[in-house]
Amino acid sequence: MTDTDFVTTTRTFYDAIAEDYADMFAAELAKPRDGAVLAGFAELVSRGGGGQVADLGCGPGRVTAHLSSLGLSIFGLDLSESMLTIARRENPGLRFERGSMLELDLPDGALAAIVSWYSTIHTPVDRLPSLFAEFHRVLAPGGHLLVGFQVGDETRYHDRPFGHEVSLGFQRRQPDDMVALLTKAGFTLLSRTVREAAEELGETTPQAFLTARKP
Repeated sequence: MTDTDFVTTTRTFYDAIAEDYADMFAAELAKPRDGAVLAGFAELVSRGGGGQVADLGCGPGRVTAHLSSLGLSIFGLDLSESMLTIARRENPGLRFERGSMLELDLPDGALAAIVSWYSTIHTPVDRLPSLFAEFHRVLAPGGHLLVGFQVGDETRYHDRPFGHEVSLGFQRRQPDDMVALLTKAGFTLLSRTVREAAEELGETTPQAFLTARKP
């Protein structure tokens, strides 16, 4: 699959399911352990002096809005115009832009922090080094990165979700592998949180959250 194929497939998938997805995950931030991860990240960024933060792969903008409520100066970016329509509708005071996190329209060192909340899970593993290199490029020295993902070794495919004629693979990762890729891209790991699946909320696999810093 070429880069164009992967990006187009991801965009088409989320354009088709955006409203259903937003309804299904409306209570996403009700998971207290995840809220604690986000709160800790917001405090880390604020204590580091603050600055512009990007939520890359922001979807309907719920994490963007939550981090804004915690005091961060943040904007969201996503491939899907349908997702961005929801984000702008629900959060009219925040900025949301369309774009690819693989090629950010930002100068070197422009950001104080990046959030990638389950947004690397559609990126082929051989593209992760260049993706993390792009994150590193746009972060200022001392900038922070938060990456969330599902733990595992397999790819889970969703075919015709909510009855829509689309399909997409959701790639699970091992934390050690992700740490190694971040380290190779020039990041220093600050924390690693792995929690068990919240089965009461429909999860079937552990969840991982890595916080890293650009020296």
